Amino acid sequence: MLQKIAIPPLSLLPLSLGLALGAAMPARAETGQAEWAQSYDAAARLTVSRSTTPILSEATVSATEQAIERYREIVNNGGWPQVPAQQVRLGSNGPAVSALRRRLIVSGDIGPETGTSPVFDSYVEAAVRRFQARHGIIETGVVNQQTLTALNVSAETRLRQLETNLVRLRSFSHDLGNRYVTANIPAAQVETVESGQVVSHHIAGVGKIDRQSPVMQTKAYQVNFNPFWTVPASVIRKDLIPKMQADPNYLHDNHIRVYNKEGQELQPEQINWRSLDAMNYKFRQDIGGDFNSLGVVRIDIANPYGVYMHDTPAKGVFGDDYRFVSSGCIRLQNVRDYVAFLLRETPGWDRDAIDRAIASGERLDVKINPAVPVYWVYVTAWGTPDGVTQFREDIYQRDGLTASRAEPADYSQMPVTQAAAPQATPAPRGLRSEPLLPRDEEN
Repeated sequence: MLQKIAIPPLSLLPLSLGLALGAAMPARAETGQAEWAQSYDAAARLTVSRSTTPILSEATVSATEQAIERYREIVNNGGWPQVPAQQVRLGSNGPAVSALRRRLIVSGDIGPETGTSPVFDSYVEAAVRRFQARHGIIETGVVNQQTLTALNVSAETRLRQLETNLVRLRSFSHDLGNRYVTANIPAAQVETVESGQVVSHHIAGVGKIDRQSPVMQTKAYQVNFNPFWTVPASVIRKDLIPKMQADPNYLHDNHIRVYNKEGQELQPEQINWRSLDAMNYKFRQDIGGDFNSLGVVRIDIANPYGVYMHDTPAKGVFGDDYRFVSSGCIRLQNVRDYVAFLLRETPGWDRDAIDRAIASGERLDVKINPAVPVYWVYVTAWGTPDGVTQFREDIYQRDGLTASRAEPADYSQMPVTQAAAPQATPAPRGLRSEPLLPRDEEN
């Protein structure tokens, strides 16, 4: 029978030890597999959970300042070791696992009392999951290429990243309104906020590296139910013309119609697709939630960039690590909950009315009254009041640091160390390819 060890409150420990112990111990303890005496009585407070504290808040500023102090101490103590380029997982055994343990101890993702055993056990798996959660990586518990890249960003770079983003966070420390929306572009996440608390979280798809979502402060003023999608000039040039050259049935298959300047519908074969002739016409996709690029809802936000927020029929992107896939607009998971938040104070538009409007299939525009403030921000590092420090990839290279952008997983170049009979793990995830149809518009 294992004896429980009482761990003192983190506030009573030296900072360096408290940081290490402030890591997530395994949230899923494997019965009978403990290798060292421990207590999971407080495991819930050591896991990474969705915060109800808005990312744009005084509390986040304060938590980020505290995170900076912790990371300064890590840097002053020499940082953390590099992890060898090996794909390790539950059951792996070797020096790479020992190096991984040492790395996770320094960053506080696993307690120092676990030691530096070369065995990748359930405790290491839980620590890797915690690390992945803090870095916006799907929590597989496997050290794949994306996880390895994040592990080997230096402590000094992470400290500078926190310092850079503290400036951004402080710029939003003023009153943002009682009800507002924040879209954090590097995290590809949207949150709705009311009375200082996060009401809902929404995974998002945001702009590609070459078609970036803009940083801005604006307002959501209208909801379009069952919208038409008008293809903008840039998407005609960059996407539609090449796709028609490759497949003459592309417009028909995707329910896209062509109109001349007089509003008369043309047939695709009337256009010379080997030239820029298509730039002289308008293209509109029919209404339809299963194929329309905007899904069933579009949210208009005042801005000079021609971008907006919307639903999408391509829901699979929300399950990917890499969600930089749009032409600048933001696609939303659980868009009906998001619309319900926006229309909560608009008379006659409760959730049932929203569902009926969508089910009708009819084109309908509804003014948001009052309009809701919307903030599109670029924050790649921040602290939360529960002591967790979050990092995201500097996808648009705006932090001014030297950390390279993570690439898709390439397991063919990573040696694998594992036990004779390792647990089955899901197939590695690479980047999701861009859907055949351009999903939103830009100028």
